Amino acid sequence: MSKQELVVESTVPAQPAAALIQKRAIEAPNALNEAYNYPKPSSFSRGLRLDINGTTILLISGTASIDEHGQSVHIGDFRKQTLRTYWNITNLLAAEGATWKDVVRTTCYLRDIERDYAEFNEIRTQFFKEQDLDPLPASTGIQAILCRPELLVEMEAMVIFPTNRKS
Repeated sequence: MSKQELVVESTVPAQPAAALIQKRAIEAPNALNEAYNYPKPSSFSRGLRLDINGTTILLISGTASIDEHGQSVHIGDFRKQTLRTYWNITNLLAAEGATWKDVVRTTCYLRDIERDYAEFNEIRTQFFKEQDLDPLPASTGIQAILCRPELLVEMEAMVIFPTNRKS
């Protein structure tokens, strides 16, 4: 087969990727501030919204028990840190018209997975039950050194929903 036989002609004019994919940062200043506003700035968005051909994808960055002033809260209390993390993510979702029912995947980072996983799973199970989730999001749990030594849990999420759905 020659190279010329592999060429496929398209009747659709090529469009730049920027025209097909719109993206912007997600913000929920009532819940947590932007990382670049920290005394030692960090270069990431709390989340990114992608609108692609009628579908919205939200990529929620690693989120932890941080307040609207950028301070770690509930130091030493795993349960409260986990609940604050869920609260922060809930606010990021709401800022874009989404809920936990739109979450398709979470990644959960625990500082000490052997010590904290059973409690984490108990909290997560109760939280997801309160959200009436069915099916549950796909999820991965990972032991990790987190960005601040006082943080015990951090989560990220992937969310998908129709761009123009009615509320």
